[in-house]
Amino acid sequence: MKAICLFCGSNKGAKPEYEAAAREFGRTLAEQGITLVYGAGKVGLMGVAADAALAAGGKVIGVIPEFLKAKEVAHTGLTEIHVTETMHQRKALMAELSDGFVALPGGFGTFDELFEILTWGQLSLHGKPVGLLDAAGYYQPLHRMMEHAVAEGFARPGNMDLFHISEDLPTLLAQMRAYQPQEVAKWLDLAKA
Repeated sequence: MKAICLFCGSNKGAKPEYEAAAREFGRTLAEQGITLVYGAGKVGLMGVAADAALAAGGKVIGVIPEFLKAKEVAHTGLTEIHVTETMHQRKALMAELSDGFVALPGGFGTFDELFEILTWGQLSLHGKPVGLLDAAGYYQPLHRMMEHAVAEGFARPGNMDLFHISEDLPTLLAQMRAYQPQEVAKWLDLAKA
């Protein structure tokens, strides 16, 4: 993996573990020569991860739609910044520039990005690894919801293999490097869909 796209909060959240995880993530990518691709903000966990990567000598590429530049306070010290017209263009370009995706804690925007990229994987639109860095157990309720979707017949058990989840960054990156996409049909029974 030469570039990893980060999805995370434009706020720092309620626990110091979230900020620590973002800092470790940015620094680790830089130390491993992996480019950080993200939403170009200088605030929240986004800014923490970018600043950590830059401080460690890493390459950081930001992608932000024009209308969010002022709202998210675009980071002006990045290696590269791309400005798009729409959120859809932003997500498509981040995906194009990346070899894998990691979600740190975040809110609705993070969930949107994460589930869109998981859906693209489910539909075989990409075969890139997806990881959830489970800082302070943040993603455990979401993981249970995903398992519930499988148990209730809305997703196949194989869809749980579309992503890896770990509290430990080295473990998560190792799982992502070993990822081999498996095609899993979206529909449980197309005749009943």
